[in-house]
Amino acid sequence: MQPIIVPPDLRKGDTIGITCPSGHLPIERTIFAKQTLESWGFNVVMGSTVGSGHFYFSETDERRLYDLQSMLDNENIHAILMGRGGYGLSRIIDKLDFTKFKARPKWICGFSDITVLHSHIQSQFGIATLHSPMCAAFKAENDSSAPILSLLNSWKGAPSEYNFPANEHNRAGKGEGILAGGNLAILAHLSGSVSQINTDGKILFIEDIGEYLYNIDRLLLNLKRAGTLSNLQGLVCGGFSDMKDTERPFGQDIFEIIKDKVAEYDYPVCFDFPAGHIEENFTLQLGKLHYLNVGAKNVSLYASV
Repeated sequence: MQPIIVPPDLRKGDTIGITCPSGHLPIERTIFAKQTLESWGFNVVMGSTVGSGHFYFSETDERRLYDLQSMLDNENIHAILMGRGGYGLSRIIDKLDFTKFKARPKWICGFSDITVLHSHIQSQFGIATLHSPMCAAFKAENDSSAPILSLLNSWKGAPSEYNFPANEHNRAGKGEGILAGGNLAILAHLSGSVSQINTDGKILFIEDIGEYLYNIDRLLLNLKRAGTLSNLQGLVCGGFSDMKDTERPFGQDIFEIIKDKVAEYDYPVCFDFPAGHIEENFTLQLGKLHYLNVGAKNVSLYASV
């Protein structure tokens, strides 16, 4: 097993950088996030890509690369919170220099397209990252909600443990392994690249939004053919929100599609884990050892200390 490298816990007075390495995010959607982080006792540095725009992206590839690289290299920035996902990280991932980041790891936080970074960092360096809410999730009405506080707790080094009711489609069992994964479309997109995760012996987390059911089928077949689903210790399925069907129905719902792709394996499978493109997007400590228990009535997932 690859050694686990966990970034240091954050303390009051530490600095968090906010950058947008993918899609455009209006600056007003970061204001409350900045205020909340400051109320928690952190300093906040806003990158030049926050609030800017270049067609679909937050900035040109060059500017997004520079902004993220600067924060990776800056030893006075202790965690990097991504403004939003979207698309764009795979256009710059091969130009990033992780030399200083490897020497002084810091928490990389976000989800969706940020799966590119999560996967690359875990695959190449064995450093833990946080699949977490991003700036748009910080709102006046939920500044003390459990999903938002799960990010703060992870920064502070608190134990990560989630318990939730079982779904009727679950497959019972227990598993122990490094937690990996993220957005399904991105994981399939990374197949065959240096950023692809070796999932052997790991617990895999997947989620997605706005996909056609036939495309979910295709994405899972891609992972299966690549061996990604073969030797897992468990499969954790988060939110699959806003799924779409074609005029001529695909013939299976999201549960049936996933169950079909892993039917030949015997590891535990759970559905409706509260993470992904959904309101309850709890923080997951990717790259850390986790224990999964899928029971008849309840499911638990918790990280080792």
